[in-house]
Amino acid sequence: MTGAGPAGAPQSPWWSDALADPWRDPSTPAAVVVPAAAYPGPGGPPEPEVPDLVPRRGLGMVLLVSVISALLAGALGGALGYVFAERDGGPTVIGGPGQAAAPELAQRPPGSLAGVVQKVLPSVVTIRVSTGGGFGVGSGFVASADGYVITNDHVVEGATGNANVMFSDGSTAPGKIIGRDPESDIAVLKVDRNGLAPVEFGDSDAIAVGDPVLALGSPLALANTVTYGIVSAVDRPIRAGEPGKQERYYAAIQTDAAVNHGNSGGPLVDGAGRVIGVNSVIKSLAVDEDEAGNIGLAFAVPVNQAKRVAQEIIATGKARRTIFGAQLDNNYRNPNGGVRLRAVEPAGPAAGGGLRAGDVVIRLDGRLVYEPTDLVALVRKYAPNSVVSVEYKRGAATQRASVTLAADAQ
Repeated sequence: MTGAGPAGAPQSPWWSDALADPWRDPSTPAAVVVPAAAYPGPGGPPEPEVPDLVPRRGLGMVLLVSVISALLAGALGGALGYVFAERDGGPTVIGGPGQAAAPELAQRPPGSLAGVVQKVLPSVVTIRVSTGGGFGVGSGFVASADGYVITNDHVVEGATGNANVMFSDGSTAPGKIIGRDPESDIAVLKVDRNGLAPVEFGDSDAIAVGDPVLALGSPLALANTVTYGIVSAVDRPIRAGEPGKQERYYAAIQTDAAVNHGNSGGPLVDGAGRVIGVNSVIKSLAVDEDEAGNIGLAFAVPVNQAKRVAQEIIATGKARRTIFGAQLDNNYRNPNGGVRLRAVEPAGPAAGGGLRAGDVVIRLDGRLVYEPTDLVALVRKYAPNSVVSVEYKRGAATQRASVTLAADAQ
């Protein structure tokens, strides 16, 4: 089809309705190619000039890109093949202790999860002990620059000789057991090193349900492991220990962060990297403790209690036990809660607060108690000489008292 060009111009096949074409961009460079048969000059038409809007790439660049792509694909395939081949022969740990951190970790913001891990991990240790029946593996953390390490008592229970303490960089040192407190499940080791990076302690009384937390340690002997979760409950009364053996009491921090065997003694830290608890116990559906695994219920000794116990162990070699000054009736059960006092020590804290045998303690500092274990665990949370409020029933009347807790005579 032909059309009219500008006024006075001859008819041209290049015009027609181009000016009315809605997709035409008048500013776009164009090239007209005339078929060779229509070009009268020798050798056919010259190559049309195309504006250099984008630099041209030669064949060499295409080959280079192809070679690089092939090399990367080969490297990735080789790495995956190696990993899967090793996995077939048993568990393989990539990036274990002693390997340098990836350079990009240094760029993580301090407030990010990776930044918090980078801050805390140099203070976390793996603890191995020899026992009469073999050896055990647990975790711990550096409490002071001069080498004191906090862990669980059950991690070093039955140890023969010193423990072996391995740091996050893979270096090791012998750890002397300074002291243990079986009831609170806290123990202190000492390594002969100075200039260590101690943890920053938080306030376990200031945490709330829903706060984010990280659990660090060596679950299943996998050093430098980090898991993430939230605080799922506070002041959860815990009585741990096997029947006929040492019983341990504390008002625990409950978390859904994945915790397994080997996490014991490692730190539970808040979103700022401050230690708020010592990972100690897990709940499991397994009957056999050796087969127990994470189901999203783990418990930590509150760090305020752990820190106080550790300081007493360092200062005196043992820790004081906080008492209420009463014998509890293990046979009393009430669906509405309460713990009945079977006997009250004449000069003990409960008697000093006006309580008598037969009284039923309903709440301690506002926390409802259902069983004797609950009352014992909550009392252990406080330091001796702490003053707590007690709500109790005497007959049908509800009364309140202030009780100054004390230390036992041990």
